Amino acid sequence: MNSPKPRGLFVLDDWAYEQIYGQELDAAVRQRLEIVAPPLNGAALLKNLHLLQDVEVIMGGWGMRVMDETFLEAAPKLRAVFLGAGSVKAVVSEPFWRRGIEIVSAYSMNAIPVAEFTVAAIIFSLKHVWKYALGMQREKRYLPKTGTMPGAYRTTVGLISLGAIGRRTADMLKSYDLHVIAYDPQCSAAQAAELGVELVSLDDVFKRSHVVSLHAPWLPETERMITGAHFAAMRTGATFINTARGIIVREQEMIEVLRVRPDLTALLDVTKPEPPPPDSPLFTLPNVVLTPHIAGAMDEECRRLGHFLVEELDCFLAGNNSKWRLRREQMAWMA
Repeated sequence: MNSPKPRGLFVLDDWAYEQIYGQELDAAVRQRLEIVAPPLNGAALLKNLHLLQDVEVIMGGWGMRVMDETFLEAAPKLRAVFLGAGSVKAVVSEPFWRRGIEIVSAYSMNAIPVAEFTVAAIIFSLKHVWKYALGMQREKRYLPKTGTMPGAYRTTVGLISLGAIGRRTADMLKSYDLHVIAYDPQCSAAQAAELGVELVSLDDVFKRSHVVSLHAPWLPETERMITGAHFAAMRTGATFINTARGIIVREQEMIEVLRVRPDLTALLDVTKPEPPPPDSPLFTLPNVVLTPHIAGAMDEECRRLGHFLVEELDCFLAGNNSKWRLRREQMAWMA
């Protein structure tokens, strides 16, 4: 006789459920778990905590609430959480870690579209695409090439942080004839060598790179880490890309440098605040490109997270250890 399936629950926003799991992966999860209720977001679950009484596994995503003492008291049998998102900081707590509950995040899968976005942006930046595209649209005329264009041959790309996204970006850049340098005080020389990256200081990343791409996590020590002096030291015609967090950059100082250095370009997928206020110079500076926080998994890309989580669920149910299981000490480097 087959043993009963563990009981589970989907906890995430409606849109996140549809994009991460949908009918296809909902069915796959139900083959493995006895789902005790329809999908709920964090706010709805707070009003129905009794549903957690026998739940052993939560399939989560964006819109899940923090698993605090109240949540955990209502879920005495909870053994594992699979989160279709990047960072888990918004959903874990000290009581959660003390309980020893397993948690797996799809951060490694969410890193893929960010790295793809970044590499595309780097190649475009090395060709000064933003300068010419924005300039011709603004001036309504054809702009011939002026100045020196770096191109993607033996030029230097600088990465700030070699976490999941930075490492994947560095690995993807191996396909190009580029010299990649990076700042990451947590990265060893052996790890950097494996990635084909030269470790340098933060100052040198800005001084030497034709394109600088920021991938640092948001931590107390990284807040406002990037200063106006860093931008002022950039090479002529260099580009700065931020797909990490706006708070890591001293935005006003960056703006002041961009005003007096029209040769520089900033491609910002994130800002602080987000979105910028309507009167922000970021909307009007001719050398700023804004995108609405779209580097991470969007729409169909989110289904990659769901497939990953079903595979991780199988690993858990088989009693195997997952290399993607997160532990409290890893929270320091998660964004």
